[in-house]
Amino acid sequence: MNVFTTDKIRNVVLLGHGGSGKTSLAEAMAFLAGMTKRMGTIEGGNTISDYDKEEIKRGFSIKSSLIPIPWGEYKINLLDTPGSPDFIGETEEALSAADAAIIVVSGKAGIEAGTKRAWELCEKKKLPRMVFVTEMDIDKASFKSVVQELQDLYGKRIAPFHLPIRENEQFVGYVNVIQQKAKRWNSHGGVDKFDVPDYSQENLKICRDVLIEAVAETSEEFMDRYFNGDEFSEDEIRASMRVGVEDGSIVPVLMGSNTLARGMYTLMADIIKYFPSPDRCKCAGINTTNNEVFEADYDFSKSKSAYVFKTIADPYIGKYSLIKVCSGVLKPDDILYNYHRDTDEKIGKLFVLSAGKPEDVTELHAGDIGALAKLSVTQTTDSLSTRKNPVTYLRAQISKPYVYRRFTAKKKGDEDKISQALSKMCAEDMTLKSVNDSENGQTLLYGISGQHLDVVQSVLAEKYKVDIELSKPRIAFKETIRKKSDTEYKYKKQSGGHGQYGHVKITMEPSYDTETPYIFEQTVVGGAVPKNFFPAVEKGVAESVKAGPLAGYPVRGVKVNLYDGSYHTVDSSELAFKVATEQAFKQGFMDADPVLLEPIATLTVTVPDEFTGDVMGDLNKRRGKVLGMNPTGTGNQEITAEIPYLELYEYDTRLYSMTRGSGVFSYEFARYEQAPSDIAKREIDEAKKE
Repeated sequence: MNVFTTDKIRNVVLLGHGGSGKTSLAEAMAFLAGMTKRMGTIEGGNTISDYDKEEIKRGFSIKSSLIPIPWGEYKINLLDTPGSPDFIGETEEALSAADAAIIVVSGKAGIEAGTKRAWELCEKKKLPRMVFVTEMDIDKASFKSVVQELQDLYGKRIAPFHLPIRENEQFVGYVNVIQQKAKRWNSHGGVDKFDVPDYSQENLKICRDVLIEAVAETSEEFMDRYFNGDEFSEDEIRASMRVGVEDGSIVPVLMGSNTLARGMYTLMADIIKYFPSPDRCKCAGINTTNNEVFEADYDFSKSKSAYVFKTIADPYIGKYSLIKVCSGVLKPDDILYNYHRDTDEKIGKLFVLSAGKPEDVTELHAGDIGALAKLSVTQTTDSLSTRKNPVTYLRAQISKPYVYRRFTAKKKGDEDKISQALSKMCAEDMTLKSVNDSENGQTLLYGISGQHLDVVQSVLAEKYKVDIELSKPRIAFKETIRKKSDTEYKYKKQSGGHGQYGHVKITMEPSYDTETPYIFEQTVVGGAVPKNFFPAVEKGVAESVKAGPLAGYPVRGVKVNLYDGSYHTVDSSELAFKVATEQAFKQGFMDADPVLLEPIATLTVTVPDEFTGDVMGDLNKRRGKVLGMNPTGTGNQEITAEIPYLELYEYDTRLYSMTRGSGVFSYEFARYEQAPSDIAKREIDEAKKE
């Protein structure tokens, strides 16, 4: 691929609800740019950006993909992202490399939960944005309704650039609001100009007024002229639009048909006209030698540095680190320093990736997006620079996974293969996490949702040829006691030669410290148990608290006192006292009114106002205690509640269903509480069966 200088690059991320048309829009843009001879379709499984087998099988995007689209002397680095919140980590990674966004909205479905989520992400990142309304060739599509709803939500910032023209129920052209001219697509792929139809005049006036008002608000001079009734020239309007789009005060709305590849030409022209090149954007890191701010600002003349925003670790195409060059010009065989890993990385060849296919490039200028192959230790969100000027950039905030399942290998002997495969997948996906929960004898897989984990299970089978079984996890209950008990146990064994003898008398009582498994004391007098056996007794306690006698859960909050016992000068041993202690612990624990403790989480749920009643009602059914509710200022409410971990199983699915995909949640451990008798009985009965 050709080399592009910083001012000729546009880094644009596609955002929107699942199924709104992001992938087909990328396909149409690539086709119009001459990258393909024929447009692929999602149904046909042959689109540029959804090239992964799992995406083809499921019919929706799972990973973000990069499509570098040459457009004249410019290059548009298009980042296509999944619309489903299940794969939000992919979107967050792509956002960290983008300088602007296109929010894709279906003209038929209108504003959806994913549209609002996309807007919030842009607000958080302060990204310039446009809205592109797709499916305008469909009868039920309504551009007017979409614009009206956007204006109701986001006010005067919304500025429609075009209006659709329909004839005989066909999408045949559009009105350019800035030029106040109508254009019709012809059979050669171009447009023919004609007079604005009478039926479009009223809507044109409305849209034109909104546009001019937005222009007037870009400066005091323009505001004065606006109130004086002056007309603005087309050049003045476009110049003001450019300023307004860059600072986010104006959000253009365009439209078209992805399947007919109509509206893409004007979209790409407007991307070049209105979206900023990287050299018009700010980018700063920290020089780690002096802790001073390094103003990179995508300046090609400054010291080389780059940020790794995504990793691809595929068994078929190998490992690639996707980077955005923050300063300088990268060249093949450069040696870059990874401050986070304190190591040098020789970058070898430079690549640009188009839907996973690498293509050599001789240089990557500041602001460009490319890929480096087979970096030894570098991971996603790491920074690369030179040893003389070591720079680190702020790591992107990636969503924390809260949904987890227990997983086991379906086939014995596959454990190592599964571990290696998951290691690669976790390097690719920062919202995926594998955790060994040794306390409860299980291995856990964490993800964003149940569907996310189902996809992981499928990828393991398809790509890595290993099968796992996902199941309900064992909740981390604990066992404790509520009363004091006094017990003894004498371990005596004779089997020829030296025997085994250990005799302990212990008391057990609550310590009321559920953070600590046990407190061990000894008050033995007169040498009834020699001091050299005290460690063996404590070891017996330490072993006993790993799996309590009630249901096999770890023990917490127990105070054990060794106060008496006896020994044999020949047969007593550390092993004998350890075994005696373990048996005494079991008896004493069951005599001290044992109970199960269940973990309680502090849960935060953020939902639109309209769903708060449903969510709070559901929390009550799940034994939750609502602590409070606070408005976020964006039409959402933040509900805080305490809820048992047991009741969080499959909560992601329920919340998605209740809020039509608009609710999000997070939680953290709060404390342990005594489990209700019915819950405790069920857990104890299940433990006995096992």
